[in-house]
Amino acid sequence: MIALVRYMFTVMLLSQRYLAPLLLFVGLLAVLTSSDSGPLAATYGSAAGAMLVCSAWLTMALTGLEDQTHRSVVVVTAGSHLRVLLGSVGTAVLWCLLLAAAGLVLPLVFGTHAFTPADAVLGIEAQLTCAFTGIAIGLVCSRPVFRRQGYALLVALVLLPAAMLAKGVSPVSLLLADLQNASDSSDLLGSTGVLLALSAGILAVGVAIAQVIGLRRN
Repeated sequence: MIALVRYMFTVMLLSQRYLAPLLLFVGLLAVLTSSDSGPLAATYGSAAGAMLVCSAWLTMALTGLEDQTHRSVVVVTAGSHLRVLLGSVGTAVLWCLLLAAAGLVLPLVFGTHAFTPADAVLGIEAQLTCAFTGIAIGLVCSRPVFRRQGYALLVALVLLPAAMLAKGVSPVSLLLADLQNASDSSDLLGSTGVLLALSAGILAVGVAIAQVIGLRRN
């Protein structure tokens, strides 16, 4: 699995398809957190919202790198369609961890904040919650599921706002509401950890959907 993730990470790196979501992420952080001096919880909420969009974009780009013939070769080499799918998830998570590191640091560069360890933990939890949800959306809208990428884009444009706005249903919506109203990061560490676990469950559902539909289409 490590070799598979290394291969996919390298292919993504060489393809330069990571550049657009990366630049979008940095641009959103610059716009949303520039000259900000408020609580870091709300600031990291902005970073988490940016992560949701960019993680979905990264996942769709990653799963669409190879044509059907090339992907079939990778599946045979890896041993199963599921291993390739899990390798894609692992690679997407790795890219999102790099974005999350930037999401922790850049708000401190663009704004003026008092930084504490609780802020760091909350920032990571918040961004990973949105990353897992975004990767799940990216998998559902990936090329193995939707052969026509126009349809995949339309579905993604529906699911992303739904994830942010579905109050009481989506962990992302609950997370962003909590972060917006918080003044102390330490007060949210427990509840955000629960939302992170829920988003991991959503990611597992996204993997299952992509696996079932991908196998049927193959």
